[in-house]
Amino acid sequence: MKRACVIGSGPNGLAAAIVLAQAGLHVEVFEAEDEPGGATRSLPLTLPGFLHDFGSAVYPMAAGSPFFNALPLADYALEWVHGDAPLAHPLDDGTAVILERDLLDAERELGADGKAWRRLMQPVVNHWEQFAEDSLGPALRMPRYPLRMARFALAAFQPARTLAGGRFAGPRARALFAGLAGHSFLSFDQPLSSAIALVLGAAAHAVGWPIPRGGARAIPHALVGYLEALGGVLHTSRRIDAQAFRELEAVGALVLCDTTPRALLSLAGERIPPRRRRAMQRFQPGPGAFKIDYALSEPVPWRAAACRRAITVHVGGTFEEIAEAEDAVAHGRIAERPFVLVVQPTLFDPARAPHGKHVLWAYCHVPNASAEEMTARIEAQIERFAPGFRDCVLARHISPPSVLEQMNANLIGGDIGGGALTLRQFFFRPTLHNYATGAPNLYLCSASTPPGGGVHGMCGYHAARLALRGMKGS
Repeated sequence: MKRACVIGSGPNGLAAAIVLAQAGLHVEVFEAEDEPGGATRSLPLTLPGFLHDFGSAVYPMAAGSPFFNALPLADYALEWVHGDAPLAHPLDDGTAVILERDLLDAERELGADGKAWRRLMQPVVNHWEQFAEDSLGPALRMPRYPLRMARFALAAFQPARTLAGGRFAGPRARALFAGLAGHSFLSFDQPLSSAIALVLGAAAHAVGWPIPRGGARAIPHALVGYLEALGGVLHTSRRIDAQAFRELEAVGALVLCDTTPRALLSLAGERIPPRRRRAMQRFQPGPGAFKIDYALSEPVPWRAAACRRAITVHVGGTFEEIAEAEDAVAHGRIAERPFVLVVQPTLFDPARAPHGKHVLWAYCHVPNASAEEMTARIEAQIERFAPGFRDCVLARHISPPSVLEQMNANLIGGDIGGGALTLRQFFFRPTLHNYATGAPNLYLCSASTPPGGGVHGMCGYHAARLALRGMKGS
């Protein structure tokens, strides 16, 4: 039986391992940390009894992933928990814009801009499964539904400032769109800054923005359970260095790396052809994240009570304010009033904290590897919309970019997206050849490959399928 080894047990590494095991290969996964999952882990970061998601926390793309949805993960204790609404966006007038799950309800919520919102989102929402299949793969390929994807691309490649300005007249819809576009880490004057907003907005209506019951760790634990049922093996606390990598190759194993291009080069060295090696060396990380995990004595005291209907809250105010914050980060500066992404999971999954207590997950964007202290700025933004928030804080765990990278080597400089979303890296991620390295039996399957960041497993899925085709052709 052919042996396959996967280095890294993030969702992409585990997805790759499952595809290979389904094909009948003997698969081993090697994870440097003592828990699988990469940035999809849950850890006791503050006080006893409080469970925090170390990296990602809310999973529209996992819930909408074609590959994950084809697996029996519910049999391995993966249960999605939804808020009453996917998203809340508080404003200074004491109200909040709520992104409702039902598209018609969202249209009513957005008033005069509701019809424009529905026209923008409905083509993707109505065909989510086909859209996900076409969009969650390499950019340079013929989609199964080319006309539909071409129409989407006309909007997606526009800068967020252009698209929002042309579609929405009122400040509420513009603010809501700005929060979605903020997930791109791009200036709102840059192409592709609308793409993430459109995908996440449509996903909110098509599949929701759920969390896994019991924390992020439920996702890798379910994937590992299914992998082990197929005969695969997970080794934790097994960091693969250059010597161990050579030993894997010496036995003729097929090797897939859920790592950054930089880490792959440190392992494979001269085995990768010079042209591809240079392309990987040029691959740029994106901006970083500065994250805080809170233990709270009570729920966040939002001025707009409707914010408690949603697990995710976008804190940043108007379109113009969020655009200014993201433009600063995109140009290597600190935002004085940052756009803050907040998740309040214990409103709907209370077992993550002692009875009556809560956890809160919050981060803002900063330049890659920034050492700037952002705690006061983040808390000032939350306090702006939730007076008295600081009085609820029992403990906090602060993770600047250096700590994020220390806890997960793939998060270079705090980059949680697997690389900067430039036009070049959108089409060549990290090279023209996507997953293939040019070295026999060696492939890259991390978020630095298409379709990029997000917990969906599709990078690993496509890389493993390419590896299997390579085996048949050899």
